[in-house]
Amino acid sequence: MSNYVQNCIEEVKRRNPGEAEFHQTVEEVLTSLAPVIEKHPEYEAASILERITEPERGIHFRVVWADDNGKVHVNKGYRYEFNSAIGPYKGGLRFAPNVYPGIIKFLGFEQIFKNSLTGLPIGGGKGGSDFDPNGKSDAEIMRFCQAYMTELYRHIGPSTDVPAGDLGVGAREIGYLFGQYKKIVNRFEGVLTGKGIPYGGALGRTEATGYGIVWYAEEMLKANGDKLEGKRVAISGFGNVAWGTAKKLTELGAKCVTISGPDGYIIDEEGVGTEEKWQCMLDLRASGKNIVAPYAEKFPNAKFVPGKKPWEYACDLYIPCATQNEIHMEDAKQIVASGAKYLCEGANMPTTNEAIAYLQENGIIVGPAKAANAGGVAVSCIEMGQNASKAVYSADDVLDQLHTIMVNIHKACADASQEYYGKYDLVKGANIAGFIKVADAMMAQGLV
Repeated sequence: MSNYVQNCIEEVKRRNPGEAEFHQTVEEVLTSLAPVIEKHPEYEAASILERITEPERGIHFRVVWADDNGKVHVNKGYRYEFNSAIGPYKGGLRFAPNVYPGIIKFLGFEQIFKNSLTGLPIGGGKGGSDFDPNGKSDAEIMRFCQAYMTELYRHIGPSTDVPAGDLGVGAREIGYLFGQYKKIVNRFEGVLTGKGIPYGGALGRTEATGYGIVWYAEEMLKANGDKLEGKRVAISGFGNVAWGTAKKLTELGAKCVTISGPDGYIIDEEGVGTEEKWQCMLDLRASGKNIVAPYAEKFPNAKFVPGKKPWEYACDLYIPCATQNEIHMEDAKQIVASGAKYLCEGANMPTTNEAIAYLQENGIIVGPAKAANAGGVAVSCIEMGQNASKAVYSADDVLDQLHTIMVNIHKACADASQEYYGKYDLVKGANIAGFIKVADAMMAQGLV
């Protein structure tokens, strides 16, 4: 690794102390870029790595709201607008009690490359709050969202920054956020994506992230002379991403045999493959309890394994869809021991750097989140275009575009890996392909 790359990594750690998730993603991306920097010394001369790892703008604010009993609460709100070289800032809002600047920066930095890989004109950003929506009433969530948007509205816009949902921010929250924005600015415009269909949302957006993950995994298997049909697949999570993933796996002839939550995981050897079971996942997520155990009560042939993760269960393909850093070294060892050949990341950065290295060293083909997980933001950009042109696309039109985008993302990752490393390494390839487009745009636009 070049001294320039290593120095940049160390400088990020020095300037952002205590932000472990941000350090992790910067190290993972930048170490992949060493041969790119060697081939393009102009990037070093223009300090591209220093610039791309520093947000163009970081916004911190307080969010004051009252619960149903009249008690006043104060939460922290964030928006990091990381890079606008190829388009307006684009990325979700996360409401979860563990949100702090290191989480938002990691997500925003990853979003730069994810958005670049889509081939669409969107930059990278991310936001959120340490507010926990679990256990809150609809009225409490509405009041929080209105208070959050009362500050955020001045920093966003359809040509500036277009947030969307993420963990803890679904259709309900997007509706409340959009309503408050519209009231404040007195304009109906596409400032948020993931909106409801009656007020500008895109058909197919709900399925997009999960479907995109599976289409990317399908390309991984094809590239290695294999096929998805007949494969047994372990996934984690039970929310929107896991739901879409389970649906598309079933459609393509694979069998999803696990889902999981903070309380443990479900084994369903019959497959999480019916409308009733998919609806159960959505109902469990909407309950606000954040547990999966009731799935086994509803479907007696399924088994609940408390306090554990599904990576101990032998399968052909693993797709983590829950949250960051859910696969550690001990989990990676279990996956290797299972005899599996593939892991495709569904959540953002679900695998630690050490675990990724171990998996790859032991012959596991890894599909990285910034590539496989890009389906959601790709359809969000389609929604932006739909809003700007006052058009409405059918679900088939949207999903056909998404399928093509995911095939192209896989090809871009594979081609970049081959060019710079002489092998099929989608982790490095995704970083390189996403970076070069943004770096060239930054070079063209001067020192801004």
